[in-house]
Amino acid sequence: MKLRHLPPVIALIVLGGASSLAASEVIEDAMKNYHKAPKGTDPTCKKVSNNAATPEELADILKSYQAMCAEAPPKGEKAAWVEKCQALIAAVKKIQAKDAAGVSEYKKAVNCKACHSAHKPD
Repeated sequence: MKLRHLPPVIALIVLGGASSLAASEVIEDAMKNYHKAPKGTDPTCKKVSNNAATPEELADILKSYQAMCAEAPPKGEKAAWVEKCQALIAAVKKIQAKDAAGVSEYKKAVNCKACHSAHKPD
């Protein structure tokens, strides 16, 4: 009789694992698409730091940071994760609005080591 409930429990476990996989995919995609680039090409994050990103690149990286912010961090506290992501989001929005402070705020917020130390799994 109790075995009847086993398939739904297994499905919940599998789906739960899939959702955490999706979260890490969102983050991995952001890193791959905006923080890395083929040799000889600047990644989008460097273009943003140099105030050389196109409006389309800014819109794409903003969307990616917003998606990351909605996910749970792979490691560490959610509040610290959200704070770091929101700093990136706010800086990109300032750059889009042609606010001169946006680039310097982005350079401060895009500190790879600070984020990776707290949130990148070992």
